[in-house]
Amino acid sequence: MGLSNLLMKLKLIRLKRRGLKIGENCKIYDTHIDYGHCFLIEIGNDVTITNSSILAHDASTKHSLGKTKVGKVKIGNRVFIGWGSIVFPNVKIGDDVIVAAGSVVNRDIPSGCVVAGVPAKIMGKTSEYIEKSREIMESVPVFSTPWDQKTKGEIQEMREKLEDSIGFDD
Repeated sequence: MGLSNLLMKLKLIRLKRRGLKIGENCKIYDTHIDYGHCFLIEIGNDVTITNSSILAHDASTKHSLGKTKVGKVKIGNRVFIGWGSIVFPNVKIGDDVIVAAGSVVNRDIPSGCVVAGVPAKIMGKTSEYIEKSREIMESVPVFSTPWDQKTKGEIQEMREKLEDSIGFDD
């Protein structure tokens, strides 16, 4: 386990002690989860979050009103939140949702959707995206060794095969 993963694991332990609810089989990498209001955040099972921010507060009113807006965040099961995304307070993300990298989620997302953009908008159905990816996978390179176990030869093979194509990896 790398240092970054170990630090994230320790952060999650602290957040859980403060009230964060998190399901089973979650993978959370280099992500900021609102420490001050983590007890308002619930993350379902089989969720992956990569280098993103999950916020349960918005301090934009603190200076003018003397109070910070707060709201619950609920992330469903089998959700993927891509690199650099931000999830704002008072948002519910349904099950089987894919949030594209760099998205800003400032309103509820129903189950079974792919969303992208600033602010995040529905781009299609998760099931259609997965099926299209499955079809693409039949005609492009597919690699099976986990990224952290690849040999120099496998890395070179990937470089060569992905020169002009996308591929799939473990």
